[in-house]
Amino acid sequence: MRIDQNELRQLDRTYRLNIINSVSGIKPANLIATRSMDGISNVAIFSSVVHLGSDPALLGFIVRPAGKLPRNTYENILETGEYTINHVHPEMAERAHYSSAKFPRETSEFSMCGLTEEYVSGFSAPFVQESTVKLGMRFEEEIPIARNGTTLIIGSVRLAIIPDEADSGDGHLDLETTEAVGISGLNSYYRVTKFAQFPYARPDEIPDFK
Repeated sequence: MRIDQNELRQLDRTYRLNIINSVSGIKPANLIATRSMDGISNVAIFSSVVHLGSDPALLGFIVRPAGKLPRNTYENILETGEYTINHVHPEMAERAHYSSAKFPRETSEFSMCGLTEEYVSGFSAPFVQESTVKLGMRFEEEIPIARNGTTLIIGSVRLAIIPDEADSGDGHLDLETTEAVGISGLNSYYRVTKFAQFPYARPDEIPDFK
């Protein structure tokens, strides 16, 4: 298959959406949880969480244009300044997936999708109890992306909850141990299998690939 820009524009809308969402490869599956100022919890699945830096520790994710539909995650983050990022695992993947449904603002996805709120001292936003890797985040800034109306949300890591057995001893996390899940497109889920770990790449230590 080979598709140029003009052919891409002429594709069926759903087909184009699916192929472009899949072509970037497998992305991490995360549940982002928030709590509104009036105490309503919200949780939604995202596949756009990305590392932005380690000092300070920053992560970003993309929110789509609001339009006529409420974007509870986005609105709650701006209101409270706090949110959590929680890894998805196979046994909770189906429940996590359905958190993407467009529920009314006054309805908590936690209760609708069979997920459990967990609160940690110092954070108003809930964590997802079923998740084993959880991050408490503080909103830092947003960057609008004019070309398509999306927004990059940037947050700092204030708390990391990680299983002891996932720590390899040098800071690398064994995501196979935690059973982290990946997403391709909008609704295909993959297990993570570790097959190699290579040393930090230095110019004078490159193997002879010839």
